[in-house]
Amino acid sequence: MQWVLWSADVEKLDKEKDKYYIIHQILIYGGTEELRWLFANYSREEIIKIFLQPYKNYPKKIFYFIKNFILNLKNKKIDEDAYVTTIYGPIRPRAARSF
Repeated sequence: MQWVLWSADVEKLDKEKDKYYIIHQILIYGGTEELRWLFANYSREEIIKIFLQPYKNYPKKIFYFIKNFILNLKNKKIDEDAYVTTIYGPIRPRAARSF
């Protein structure tokens, strides 16, 4: 799973100590195989508990897919801004340029 957990050495990760990173990374970047591993190694309740701790690295479509379909949290209000980012970073108003 090194390609999903790309910013860490998977040999050095601790399943309990590093679960915040592991769970979010797999939810964002994992495919079917990695999601199966995730649900086999963590309870659904634990995955939801971690997911509800914001991690600002989700593309918008993936955030809603995970929230609404994988975790079935359709009726739970979650602040999108705490999770969703773009490859360009947060959108901010630009200051007026002076020439």
